[in-house]
Amino acid sequence: MPHSVTLGKGPDERRIAVLNRKGNGPPVMWVGGFKSDMRATKASAIDSWAERQNRAFLRFDYSGHGESTGDFEDGTISRWLEETLAVMDRFLDERPILVGSSMGGWISLLAARHLLDERPALAPAGLVLIAPATDMTEKLMWSRFPEDIRRMVQETGVYDRPSAYSEAPYPITWKLIEDGRRHLLLGKPIRTGCPVHILQGMEDPDVPWGHTLELVEHLPGDSVSLTLVKDGDHRLSRDEDLERLIAAIEAIA
Repeated sequence: MPHSVTLGKGPDERRIAVLNRKGNGPPVMWVGGFKSDMRATKASAIDSWAERQNRAFLRFDYSGHGESTGDFEDGTISRWLEETLAVMDRFLDERPILVGSSMGGWISLLAARHLLDERPALAPAGLVLIAPATDMTEKLMWSRFPEDIRRMVQETGVYDRPSAYSEAPYPITWKLIEDGRRHLLLGKPIRTGCPVHILQGMEDPDVPWGHTLELVEHLPGDSVSLTLVKDGDHRLSRDEDLERLIAAIEAIA
């Protein structure tokens, strides 16, 4: 059964569902993607590895995702970053390895920057990023939308975007787009304070590999590794992809 962390008050209150496997450290923490959940394929594969290796593994669902409460359309980068940091504060007492998938890659980078400034004792010991959707609201959504879609989002507050991963469309809100602009990272050096390993599929239609190369250019230092998977898609959930993911975690651990 999951644990939970409660944030907010009144209509803003939400219960964040958490699964916390005890074990040796440094703990590994899963930071999921947009519309994904903590029991999806990659997070479950890491949990199986953690069980075999007696490793600590922490995962959770953002509000509006999976087993957490809250409405998805209320979600913003600020809100989901706040929840990520709250889960870390509640369950971690040493520097973790953050494994961020897609949007979770962006949130992991934002969390690392915040913790370096505010709580260095919890700043990540390493980052493993899978198709990191850095600045996605601006670079991968807004800049790709045609003018009629942009106008719809501004006038109605939401655009129901068709998804290849779900029969139901994903609601993209104006609130999400506006808030995302407060957290843009590209355009200046990005501090992490730890080694970074990025896994990126070259057949990824959602986060093009050129976007990830731009991210690498903004990561200072020599402790950045990039694995390009020539036939890899966005999910990188095949058996061979999961093996690469576990190997990247073990290389930092």
